[in-house]
Amino acid sequence: MGGNTTRFDPLPGSLARSVGRGAAVTGVAQAVKLACQIASVIVLSRLLLPHDFGIVAMAAPVLAFVALFQDLGLTQATIQKKGITHEEVNCLFWVNIGVSALLAGLLVLVAPAVAGFYAEPQAGVLVAAMGLQILVYGAGAQHYALLSRRMEFGKVAILESFAACAGLAVSIVWALADRTYWALYAGGLATALCTCIGLWAGSRWRPGLPRWVEGGGSLLNFGAGITGFNFANFFARNLDNVLIGRYWGNQELGLYDRAYKLLLFPLQQITNPLSKVMVPALSRLTDEPERYRHAYLRVAPILLLVALPGVAFAIATADLLIPFALGEQWRASAGIFQALGFAGLMQPLNNPSGWLFISQGRSGEFMRWGIFSALTSVAAFAVGLPYGAFGMAAAYAVSEYLRTPLLWLYLGRSGPVRAADMVRVAFPFVVGAHLAVGLLWLARPYLPDSPLVALLACGVLAYASVSAFALLFAPGRAVILDGAQMVRSRIPAFS
Repeated sequence: MGGNTTRFDPLPGSLARSVGRGAAVTGVAQAVKLACQIASVIVLSRLLLPHDFGIVAMAAPVLAFVALFQDLGLTQATIQKKGITHEEVNCLFWVNIGVSALLAGLLVLVAPAVAGFYAEPQAGVLVAAMGLQILVYGAGAQHYALLSRRMEFGKVAILESFAACAGLAVSIVWALADRTYWALYAGGLATALCTCIGLWAGSRWRPGLPRWVEGGGSLLNFGAGITGFNFANFFARNLDNVLIGRYWGNQELGLYDRAYKLLLFPLQQITNPLSKVMVPALSRLTDEPERYRHAYLRVAPILLLVALPGVAFAIATADLLIPFALGEQWRASAGIFQALGFAGLMQPLNNPSGWLFISQGRSGEFMRWGIFSALTSVAAFAVGLPYGAFGMAAAYAVSEYLRTPLLWLYLGRSGPVRAADMVRVAFPFVVGAHLAVGLLWLARPYLPDSPLVALLACGVLAYASVSAFALLFAPGRAVILDGAQMVRSRIPAFS
């Protein structure tokens, strides 16, 4: 469909309805994707060896690093900008395509260096093959941005759910036929292809010929701030894998990777997709600070209520949960899992801060915070490296606690949401989750011998104890009541 007939903004007066439905369908889609991720971890961990996951973990930081420059923050620029035109979107589409092609070629060029760095030829071959995924994702970037800008979250949810299921099915079938790391690659490529095809079909937008447009520079400048944050954040997310793989080998890296994937990755799978709803919605509310503040402070603590009891449960039961879910061969990763879990108690509070930076157009500040976060994470990894994967995980958790108050003081200097607002609404859930960890540890000797029954009992106790503590405080009561009403009546999340 041509640019003159494609709608780029949500229908007038549809914000509340779109966000309410968007939160619901995104939640359902994320449940599907999370189930696929957990199934992938469990099933593929039984079909493949730690060595295979170690090979993929060696290649993953290289792909993640190159992918930082693929989007250039241009999808967020399309979502955030007021009054964007077909010509501007077309310009950004071709920028995405050109950059993706260059990065795919770069992966082929650096593959021999990766193989030499790890002394593992298979890692180099995998890096070169990952260039195809870069091309596929680049082709759908602006189509995804338009669907998100128009708040057509139902379409996005359906296609992402289907793509996740398709990727899981391809990985499992491949692993049954060929028990190598290529099963993991094939699943990722299948997910990328299904997503791209669905985005083109659902967006109703088609690009024209490549052409630069006036105003493209300001869009690139906005995207540069987001890219700068992503570049810095890359080190916080991936340098640990590089260091463990280089100095401790793929066996230790495989244990660390499984612990990370089973805990922190699912947390990201909750907060990151929710940003697909929140960033477009908050971007439309920047001229109404009270509504903006109310919207964020209504959603963020519900996220804490959902995520933090689960993290507390995982920390306290790691020695049961890891062997039960992954098999006895992964028991050695339980300690790593627990250390990462304490970082997980902070991340549902801190990760949504990006919604505020981006929707308020503060991409430069977002980048500066990312640089600070990366530097402090590097320092933590340096401290923990001599103690192996567990030491790295523990040091990272400590750094997450130290950064949290600084983040909210920095972010709350301007904008509708202040640091005091976050302290008020987050305190009942963050403190309650820490108390729940202690309570579960004390209860462990009295639990049934059956691992399944013990895990179910601990899960119930974790959510009950956090909710009980939150009910002692007015903000906690308001959040629990609000969440219960939203579930019962399925009303929109914003008024």
